Amino acid sequence: MEFEILEDLGLTNSEIKVYVQLLELGMSSAKDIIYKSKLQNSVVHRALNSLIEKGLIHYILKGKHKIYIATEPEYFFTYIEDKKKQFEAVFPKLKQKQLSQKKETQTSMFKGKKGISEVYYKLVSQSNGEFLTFGGSKETTDFMGLTWWQNMYLKRIKNKLHQRHIASTEVLPYIDPFLKMKLTEMRFIPKERFSQYQETAIIEDYVAITIFADEGYCILIHNKDVADGYRKNFEMMWNLAREKKELT
Repeated sequence: MEFEILEDLGLTNSEIKVYVQLLELGMSSAKDIIYKSKLQNSVVHRALNSLIEKGLIHYILKGKHKIYIATEPEYFFTYIEDKKKQFEAVFPKLKQKQLSQKKETQTSMFKGKKGISEVYYKLVSQSNGEFLTFGGSKETTDFMGLTWWQNMYLKRIKNKLHQRHIASTEVLPYIDPFLKMKLTEMRFIPKERFSQYQETAIIEDYVAITIFADEGYCILIHNKDVADGYRKNFEMMWNLAREKKELT
């Protein structure tokens, strides 16, 4: 339909036809509108009444008969502005209802190197927050490959995300290139007290728990309370961990 945009403004198909017909006729009786539009009598009269309520048409009396006249199309700008003001009035209540609703935890499972890559690149593409990770051992490095980890760090840095990372001391022999990267801090925990095949990443409302064993898989959790809880765990471990210079 040529004027289907009017449907988005709240007009029905029959209201649009009657309104456009009246614009073409200038002024008209209901009888002539029925004849020209080929709509049923009851449909035309319902449309006329609703258009009058919306201020889009009005009528004058000629004897006992109503002669209908369409309001100028410019009125739609006023009509739209009124709708906007009505929405602005109810918007705070709508937003309050949204914020009062506790968001459900969303949990997704990703398998294989491709799935793990998808999760990590999603996390380092976040626009806010600090990227916190704990894990990192020879097994986790070998599983994805040193080049993959370097590329992931570079993407994070390009996105201007600061990272603090806690790793096993067994990665110390090849960790220097990472320590020299911008927006990167690392501390270490003795490998005897560290998980060899797992890494946990936290940013904004996301927590990713990745297992670098067998085919590899990652559990991605989206929940603010869960993420905040993992941050507390991270800070506790961060205070226990040591910088490289303290270990050499």
